Amino acid sequence: MGATEIKTYFTPDDIAAASNQRIQEISQDFIQKINAVDYPCVGAKSAIHTNQYRVGIYEKMGAEESTRALNNDLKTYIEETVAADSQYMSMIAVFTDQIQSELDFEEKLWLQLQKLHDSEKDEHPWDPTVGSNPDERDFSFSFHGKAFFVVGIHPHASRKSRRFRYPAMAFNLHSQFERLRDLDLYEKMKSTIRDREINYDGDINPMLSDHGEGLEAPQYSGRKVDKSWKCPFHAK
Repeated sequence: MGATEIKTYFTPDDIAAASNQRIQEISQDFIQKINAVDYPCVGAKSAIHTNQYRVGIYEKMGAEESTRALNNDLKTYIEETVAADSQYMSMIAVFTDQIQSELDFEEKLWLQLQKLHDSEKDEHPWDPTVGSNPDERDFSFSFHGKAFFVVGIHPHASRKSRRFRYPAMAFNLHSQFERLRDLDLYEKMKSTIRDREINYDGDINPMLSDHGEGLEAPQYSGRKVDKSWKCPFHAK
């Protein structure tokens, strides 16, 4: 790390040792949310309970500095997840933006993903296991040659499970879900999460569907959209 480079990527050990109060507050807020007894996503709970999570803290979504730091940090996350052969490792990218609405967050989320994609400079091809057209059912966001599922969370989310004090994006490698399928764990986990979500939010998120059975792109921001919605993302 250069002398003027600011650390933005934190492991649980980094967080525990951090003297920066903001880092501690953001991390504790997130852990407290996931640790709530009735929080529906058991995968997220597993990541927290086994310290298989990373936190990135950035300035404004889509800004040059945020994109450069997120680019570097996601590469580190990929390396660590692959090396650990983890089924649950997540990276939560938290930003300082003041979000005004669900639509405002959705626009900023896709701006950040577009900027992140553009920052690759053709260094890595799109993950061949998924498509690059967000209007198709096989789409997943790809970075550094790896497919991701992205979960947006922010203060104005209509879904309680997507509500968080700060605007953020949780990144998970798509290969983790495929690994759970190979181990015959995916369907059981999905059923558990959906049952718990009914208790937590009153119903199942209408935007959620399995990969290949519905569009993945509208699921990222969490905002309920209809079939006329067009994703603003364009792959090179």
